[in-house]
Amino acid sequence: MTQTTHFLTGAKILVAASVALLPIKAMAASTITIDGSSTVFPPAEAVAEEFQAAKKGNVRVTVGISGTGGGFKKFCRGETDISNASRPILKEEMEICKQNGISYFELPIAFDALTVAVNPKNNWVETITIEELKKIWEPSAQGQVTHWNQVRPEWPNQPIKLYGAGSDSGTFDYFTEAVVGKAKASRGDYTASEDDNVLVTGIENDVSALGYLPFAYYVPHADRLKALAIKWKDNPATKPSLENVSRGTYNPLSRPLFIYVSSKAAQRPEIKDFVQFFMTEGPALVQEVKYLPLSEAEYKQTMERFTGGKLGTAFGGVPEVGVGVAEILNRKPVQ
Repeated sequence: MTQTTHFLTGAKILVAASVALLPIKAMAASTITIDGSSTVFPPAEAVAEEFQAAKKGNVRVTVGISGTGGGFKKFCRGETDISNASRPILKEEMEICKQNGISYFELPIAFDALTVAVNPKNNWVETITIEELKKIWEPSAQGQVTHWNQVRPEWPNQPIKLYGAGSDSGTFDYFTEAVVGKAKASRGDYTASEDDNVLVTGIENDVSALGYLPFAYYVPHADRLKALAIKWKDNPATKPSLENVSRGTYNPLSRPLFIYVSSKAAQRPEIKDFVQFFMTEGPALVQEVKYLPLSEAEYKQTMERFTGGKLGTAFGGVPEVGVGVAEILNRKPVQ
């Protein structure tokens, strides 16, 4: 065989190899990056798994947990496509997004009931008031309110071991706003974690424990935790449940949950498909992971907000308690 023949044969092999690689490159999965709230993680993960299955591997969805605040830090730097949030975006986060040229859609996707729980062996408390929770959790309680009988005299002279969300968590922001009256206002001497499973383990292993966590993390451990009924204002003491959230009787610890979608990412077909999938197939998956879905009309209106290009937040960067989804969707969003 001549040198020329060797060259031509080699060239044919290279061309054939290149052609063979073309379909593989064309079929490479695009990626949707999601991060943020541990509370929103269960429904987001469920939707992501079903969406990937529906796309037959052509789209990959990654869902991280860095807390609502941590998620917004990444989102406002342009590092993620979607940010899961268990409270609305705050003014300082809005400003960082604006500085970095990040605009977004604020889309409610479900409801949660923040659950105040104790160890099942705790036989002295079934109901607690918002005022008592404030007495326990406000900043001035640090190092001062350390025993159960300091909260209510008939309770035992036994130490309180506290468990709650970390400061990067939207759960922390919402709980402090609802209970103390100011977001992020909290004592610091408690076991804090953005991982709700850490809180579950702490409470179920400590008879003196009291903590708060999302309802969906309470439900699988209901035999190892005891949820307290919450007394607020003139309302009757109410235990957390999806029915009570739906009826609007579990207050002030019911809250809407959100995904924030980058407007730049929203131009991609796979992001549009994912949001559409979330609003149509998501309700059943939301319920499957023990969250309360929105109404069919609310999901439709949320989708219209997205397709209609209504960028911004309905809250203006200021946290609010007790706002329903209908009111959120009827407000004019601001950036």
